[in-house]
Amino acid sequence: MSESQTTNQTQAKVLIPEGQPMISLLGSQDELLRVIEKAFRADIHVRGNEITITGSPEESGFVVRLFEELVELVGSGAELTVDSVERSIAMLKMTSDRPAEVLSLDILSARGRTIRPKTVNQKRYVDAIDKHTIVFGIGPAGTGKTYLAMAKAVKALQNKHVNRIILTRPAVEAGERLGFLPGTLYEKIDPYLRPLYDALHDMLDPDSIPRLMAAGTIEVAPLAYMRGRTLNDAFIILDEAQNTSPEQMKMFLTRLGFNSKIVVTGDVTQIDLPGGQDSGLKVVQDILHGIDDIHFSRLTSADVVRHRLVSDIVDAYGKYDAAMASDPKTMDKRPRGRR
Repeated sequence: MSESQTTNQTQAKVLIPEGQPMISLLGSQDELLRVIEKAFRADIHVRGNEITITGSPEESGFVVRLFEELVELVGSGAELTVDSVERSIAMLKMTSDRPAEVLSLDILSARGRTIRPKTVNQKRYVDAIDKHTIVFGIGPAGTGKTYLAMAKAVKALQNKHVNRIILTRPAVEAGERLGFLPGTLYEKIDPYLRPLYDALHDMLDPDSIPRLMAAGTIEVAPLAYMRGRTLNDAFIILDEAQNTSPEQMKMFLTRLGFNSKIVVTGDVTQIDLPGGQDSGLKVVQDILHGIDDIHFSRLTSADVVRHRLVSDIVDAYGKYDAAMASDPKTMDKRPRGRR
């Protein structure tokens, strides 16, 4: 990188390594370059493998750092997309973390693709799972809480760090009643566990899953099935933990055995417990705060990795709930309907 300066303007040059296709960095028809140009008040000119940036010292410096990070990402085998470039820009502007370190961390390679964190908080969450015995992943829908935990569980099983994976959820209805569903108890419970099966199918050969489940290497079961057990040599994930009672949460956490790891995931803004019952996930944050080897990872709407509207929806509901809490009189103005 070379640099020259005029009045209030800095011109910097970035040389892209020979052999690295510019299309991998700039995108098809310069799609990624346009994303970068939109994000910065700087003139970006590309000629051959040389990129010239002209703008204020701060803006030029940001753009240079961005291209350096993107070059490193491409060199590590990552495929740049509009989403990854936008996330890289956000990281550089809002944190001290390096996009090349966050977005190139391979958690699991499965079925032709690699699962990686996509945000700084996701990487910190994954790092916490490596470092701690019990980790709570708390955040809104779409932040990868359960998916990343399951990827770590599959990796731990593949590396023989554990002998089995146990996936569990509380069977609490979200506006529905189990008793009115047709079928056996297993058939009634199965829909609540289906998202866990779906994630497993993303990470393992589907033909191997029935064999692993039959052998007890992978267990997917309702939370009630955990009572009275001690779980050794296992990677245990409790999903939808906001729908546990405080008593259920205590029961689950005390199942921890030797050489095991627990990850608890949930969204405290989507509690389906009846009658205003306390959520075990809310209460446990006060009870276990500060205990060594227990970590709370908190994700936000900025960590949503679904459609970009999901992040806006999460924020909108957060603002609405905050307004309701600050002015109870506005409760009467809420849309009415079935509750």
